[in-house]
Order: sequence, then structure tokens, then C-alpha cells
Amino acid sequence: MTWDQVCADPSLQNLPYKIETNEWGQIVMSPAKYWHSSRQGRIGRILANLTELGDISTETAIETSKGVKVADVAWASDDFYRLHADEAALSKAPELCVEVLSDSNSPLEMTEKTALYFASGAKEVWLCDDTGTMTFHVSPTETEAASRLFPAFPVKL
Repeated sequence: MTWDQVCADPSLQNLPYKIETNEWGQIVMSPAKYWHSSRQGRIGRILANLTELGDISTETAIETSKGVKVADVAWASDDFYRLHADEAALSKAPELCVEVLSDSNSPLEMTEKTALYFASGAKEVWLCDDTGTMTFHVSPTETEAASRLFPAFPVKL
């Protein structure tokens, strides 16, 4: 299925699952728990307090070489937003993609997803683990002690 078909399918509306696609166009669903959604909200609020520029979004669909992946939280510059605001699934990753790790996420999956976001244009990819500890990736294999885009973002939520 294409992402437009997924979005238009009435049977897939209002599901309590995060929906992504894999490289074969198959739908992949992951249930979200309250604490996961709460962390997404907290990350978004902190970002909003750190900048008035750009756009903060949640559940952001991004086309990658292995299907549509959905960043839990994303930040895009105003220029990026103007270029991509009308896309159902972004054709390029916004500057910042954040993943809140769930019980179902394997380390291999998150390594691949991080690499896919960077390959699609992300400048940083952050991971938030189950304790609220943030990891700031500046490349698929390199991390920093703090974000380059938002240096005041806390290491621990």
C-alpha cells in the first residue's frame, strides 16, 4: 500500500496503534501505551519552550528507502515546513526526528530507523529510553552529550 492509500482507508482510521509501512508496502502496527504518548508530549513542550521558530509535530510520517516510518516527535525549520506542509508523508525527513523507545523496539530496529532518518535528510535523531534518558545522534553512528540543534534540551526528562 502507498501512504496515501493507508491514510484514505476508512478501516484504518482511529486505530489505537502507530502505523508504519515496511519496504514492501506492508502495514506494520505497534500499540502505544500512555507513558509513551506522555513522553511525546513532554518532549514537544520542552522544544516549544526552547524556540518559537519552526514547527513541532508528533506522529510524523516520513518516506524512507524502507517504507514510511513515523517519528514520535519532529522539529522542522520554517523553510522546511513551507516546502513540505502539503505532503501526506514527508518526502524528506525534518531536521530533527525523535523516537520514544517502546517495549517492542529492538536495538537493531532503532539503529536502522536512525540510519533511515539520516539518509532521508535529518540533521539529528534523538532516542528517549524508558527511563526518560535522551541520546542525541548527530550521525547514524555518532552521539553527542547534548543536542547541536537545541543544546539546552535536558539529557533526562
